[in-house]
Amino acid sequence: MASIAFINGTVVLPDRLIDNGMVCTIDSKITYAGQSAEIPDDAEIIDANGGVLSPGFIDLHVHGGAGADFMDGTPEAVITACTAHLRHGTTTIFPTTTTGSEHQIMNMIDACATAKQRLSQQISGVANIAGVHLYGPYFAEDKVGCHSENGRRSPVAAEFHRYFDTGLIRIATCAAELPGAAEFYDMGRQHKCLITCGHSNSTWSEMQRAFDAGMRHVDHFWCAMSSVPSIRQRCNVPMQGSMAEFVLMSTDMSTEVIADGWHLAPELLEFAFRMKGPERLCLVTDCNRAMDLPAGEYRFGCPTDGTMFRSDGKVGWAPNGSLASSIMGMDHMVRHMKQSTSANLAQVIRMASLTPAERTGIAHETGSLEAGKRADILVMDEDLNVVSVFVGGKKISG
Repeated sequence: MASIAFINGTVVLPDRLIDNGMVCTIDSKITYAGQSAEIPDDAEIIDANGGVLSPGFIDLHVHGGAGADFMDGTPEAVITACTAHLRHGTTTIFPTTTTGSEHQIMNMIDACATAKQRLSQQISGVANIAGVHLYGPYFAEDKVGCHSENGRRSPVAAEFHRYFDTGLIRIATCAAELPGAAEFYDMGRQHKCLITCGHSNSTWSEMQRAFDAGMRHVDHFWCAMSSVPSIRQRCNVPMQGSMAEFVLMSTDMSTEVIADGWHLAPELLEFAFRMKGPERLCLVTDCNRAMDLPAGEYRFGCPTDGTMFRSDGKVGWAPNGSLASSIMGMDHMVRHMKQSTSANLAQVIRMASLTPAERTGIAHETGSLEAGKRADILVMDEDLNVVSVFVGGKKISG
């Protein structure tokens, strides 16, 4: 049995930090996380050198990286993107669809299934593909964002049943106001998915009906979502509550923020943190294929007909001047959230690990440094730069 002792680091637990702590593993599982203790005789020692020992990050909403988009529809593209995000500390990933044809989305799901099988057969540690986030194509016509307008539509049972029948969909998104949304949510609930509303201009009452059907999460808060003014334009008077108010009012609802420093100003990150708390707020990257690549022109989504965007090396920009997804990994999101809000380190790490694990039903497997869970462990320096990444107790970078 392979035994590792991670020592001389600040251990990040879900609710507190342990200075000069220790994490021990045997094979793929964590056996101990807490105060420094006697090191097992046969253990390999990993010295954190005064840095941080953190659970691996979990990304609910991510489109690609290192030149690959999950919608490229090949196992090679999936593996390229997953490997790129590993370098940024993401050890569990939910590849995320864009808008596109049924054929293109099925190609993406099939590619993820093949990549997942190939990765599971590798000897070295690899990112865990926990499932697919079925994100596009069921967006509202006026909230498509940087996605291809030609690829959006309302949900039709004959189509989305095919996606769910693959058994790989774990997160299911649909704009609440679309015809067919209730049937889509019902199918997502039957498959025990995290059911979300995104790219939507829905009213409070439409959100309530979605909630009653099982919806519990809203994608990238304040981005491509309804507001009181947008509902006023759609529905006239009286002014009505929007997605924002519904999420902030409902304790059972969770949401996510893109903390790259470009999508949301510090006061909005702080507001989201204070209103929802670390148990209901997730950090996501919403990252596209331009991550780790030079500034330039790239395609978002499918390689043949996805929309073009420009990366300036900091964020993506659509041709109309609006933002077009992030180009930063989760380590950047963690650093920026820590620097820009009152959230302490344990809370910030929770939002990038345990909270998304809880929302997607995998917290019994991963998401925190606790005995019995998979040994997905990051060694970071004091500035929260990733030094080493371990997946299932196996070192894969650093």
